[in-house]
Amino acid sequence: MAEPPAPLPDAALPVGTTVWPGAAVVHFDGAFQAVRGHRYAAYGVAVGGAFTYEECGLAAPPDSDSATNNVAEYSGAIAALEWLRRRSFRGVVVLCGDSQLVIRQMSGEYEVRAERLRPYHAHLDRLTKEFDEVRFVWVPRAENTRADELSKLGISRAASGAPMPR
Repeated sequence: MAEPPAPLPDAALPVGTTVWPGAAVVHFDGAFQAVRGHRYAAYGVAVGGAFTYEECGLAAPPDSDSATNNVAEYSGAIAALEWLRRRSFRGVVVLCGDSQLVIRQMSGEYEVRAERLRPYHAHLDRLTKEFDEVRFVWVPRAENTRADELSKLGISRAASGAPMPR
């Protein structure tokens, strides 16, 4: 097995940046918004590096107790790893997000206190074990723009009744 890569500083990794040859670099984001009396939570994912892929979708049914921003953030990271897994990718994944909560909970800096987030955290943790290495990197919101746009597109599509793009 190859020598593991050196730790990454908390730094901007633009979509499409290859940190290590063959690595998958993922930007994920979640959004929550009330539209015409309904609450929507959606995620956006932009995969770069060894792949090129974008996705958005609802993180939870509209108006449900799970329709929160944090659930949407976790759902984005989960959707990205599940997409990579379906493609039989098992290499290095760099998950970049602007959610300090998700990044720090997955890095072990924060404990998961919210009961509703525990299943999402546990599922994401299980998924990470299917790859050679998964790194969680915090990026400022201004450097996570495509994933942010996709999460907002997910809300817009859901609120209008349009199908989710893939």
